[in-house]
Amino acid sequence: MMGQAVETNAIRLVVFDVDGVLTDGSIIIDDRGIESKRFHVHDGFAIRAAMSIGIHVAILTGRSSRAVTHRARELGMTLLVQGHKNKGIGLETLCQRVGVEMEESAFVGDDLNDLPALLRCGYPIAVADAVAEVREVARYVTTAAGGAGAAREAIEHLLKRDGRWEEVMERFGI
Repeated sequence: MMGQAVETNAIRLVVFDVDGVLTDGSIIIDDRGIESKRFHVHDGFAIRAAMSIGIHVAILTGRSSRAVTHRARELGMTLLVQGHKNKGIGLETLCQRVGVEMEESAFVGDDLNDLPALLRCGYPIAVADAVAEVREVARYVTTAAGGAGAAREAIEHLLKRDGRWEEVMERFGI
């Protein structure tokens, strides 16, 4: 069809930044130096649902946090890369690790340090409150802000785009 892009690559790997995407971007450090983060339950549900139908889901973040390690473990996520400063290279490494072409990957980001991954992945996604430069390169911008269900929205969008949402619904008897 003229004027409409046709999606040719199903997404097999979805990669999320943490601060500003899986969280609202707040970094909470108590007086003992212990960091905590707040995650949205809907995001966790969608991550588990995607993994249950064979989609690889990963975290790729420039910071390191025990809270992220605990959350990933709780969700059953084995693809976790923390403290990686070049997210473009990190994304390539994740794709190679799971045998996925870059065109079959989606990255969800919010800030300038996410641009190397967003520009290399097959389907760049920005959260609603991402910086302008990230929203400009995104093929999809969530209506939800980071930490407020944006990851759930991104996964649902991708699965519907690829015709796989019904698989999730069937898993829950719907």
